Amino acid sequence: MMIKNIKYLAILAVGLVACEPEFDNPIDESGVFTSGEANFSNFVALGNSLTAGFADGALYITGQENSFPNILSQQFALAGGGEFTQPLMADNAGGFSNDPVRFPTRFVLAFDAQGNPGPARFTGAAPTTDFTNNLGSSFNNMGVPGAKSYHLAAPGYGNAAGVAAGLANPYYARFASSATSTVIGDAVAQSPTFFSLWIGNNDILSYATSGGVGEDHNVTGNLDPSTYGSNDITNNNVFASVYNDLLAALTSNGAGGVVLNLPDVTSLPFFTTVPNNALVLDATQAASLTGFFQAVVGIVTAQIAGTGAPLAQAQAIASQYAITFNAGPNRFLIKTEVTPTNPLGFRQMTEEELLVLTIDQAALAQGYGSVVLTPEVLQVLGILQAGGMPTAEQGALVIAAISAIDDQDALDSDELTAIETARTSFNATIAGLAAANGIAFYDVASDLSQAANGGIPFNGGIITSDFVTGGGFSLDGVHPTPRAHALVTNGILDAIQETYGAQLPRVDPGDFGTVTLSNEVN
Repeated sequence: MMIKNIKYLAILAVGLVACEPEFDNPIDESGVFTSGEANFSNFVALGNSLTAGFADGALYITGQENSFPNILSQQFALAGGGEFTQPLMADNAGGFSNDPVRFPTRFVLAFDAQGNPGPARFTGAAPTTDFTNNLGSSFNNMGVPGAKSYHLAAPGYGNAAGVAAGLANPYYARFASSATSTVIGDAVAQSPTFFSLWIGNNDILSYATSGGVGEDHNVTGNLDPSTYGSNDITNNNVFASVYNDLLAALTSNGAGGVVLNLPDVTSLPFFTTVPNNALVLDATQAASLTGFFQAVVGIVTAQIAGTGAPLAQAQAIASQYAITFNAGPNRFLIKTEVTPTNPLGFRQMTEEELLVLTIDQAALAQGYGSVVLTPEVLQVLGILQAGGMPTAEQGALVIAAISAIDDQDALDSDELTAIETARTSFNATIAGLAAANGIAFYDVASDLSQAANGGIPFNGGIITSDFVTGGGFSLDGVHPTPRAHALVTNGILDAIQETYGAQLPRVDPGDFGTVTLSNEVN
């Protein structure tokens, strides 16, 4: 109700457009690049959407061509690397023709009637990729968007008949070797000489992007991932066991490889773009909203005392709703569990708590996260201001005007703790097993944290995690841009050099694009 005009997207800087990758690194003399102790002749990349090249909320050809495994393979080719194949989608629109509702087209950068930039689904062409059309072979890029760690070893995960019921993955269905095959089995069957493994993000990320709507199986103790919901956090012991088995399979023939850890969700623009203190008020509005919650305190005190509770107890419980608002930015309200000590089930957000990118920002401007005033509510407030006593029904109208943010639109402190606890454990497993197996380890989490805290300089610019303008993340706020994939490639090459002594050129992130304007899809 009392929010001034809030805009989260800055006017775009020049150059924030997609471009094709350039692999024309000059070679001054033949033989200068070496693989060291590694063998890049058959490179297989295993993982989820981050490996597949998923970006802007969809998988499409240009994203796949700019995926870090594809960029990496071009560098490997300078030192004995072989052909690198990918299960390319049929178009650059993204999405699936036989399930466009659950798998729509990609986001593009569009402008509204006021000229404000923001993501919008591409409407210039319909999806033409049919996930029931199996491509008939496995590919070097075995990235499967949506896959969690345990999905890589799940038989039937690529059975197209199970997609509608959520029992299988349409991306894997396009290249699964059979209806009962596993992703890891199809990867190992290619006899890789070198591999990359970046998996585990979705084991916590789906919980995070859903606003914590799911179960944390480090609390439940459930060790059976076949019973997990899509938004659940994988148990730490389950992840460790699965990850160990994946690495055992990938290294069984003596292959070398590199593994990547998991970034902090607070480094992703999906969680950092909409500030939780965007309730901007002037002095009059702040005083009015403070007065509203003083009225709430009086109503709740009367309600509790009316149940026979001592007045002092009723006043103590009701006092938590005496929220003071100030001129300038104020934090929104979020829903909490209704308890005897918090009978209204809401509180003001704390500094570290986050809102998700998909929250309805128009609703925020109309009182979502604070108070939605109606003429009826204003009438009751007038009665209170005049010293009158509203009826129980009128008091209920005031309480109902409080519009705290729903669970799925925010991450509270407990949910953030659950996410970070799992991520810390997962990353310890990844680093420990990398060391135990003598393979390269890339701490990509540190680089992404740097992008969120000042940025990462490159030849010609800086990559940050700012939504749209930062150059590091695509329009879904989670997945990397081609430029960020180039950055990841260089980090992997550093790790490979340290472990295997390979001498390979780095790529220039400036040769790779960022976000795509709506008229530049094809």
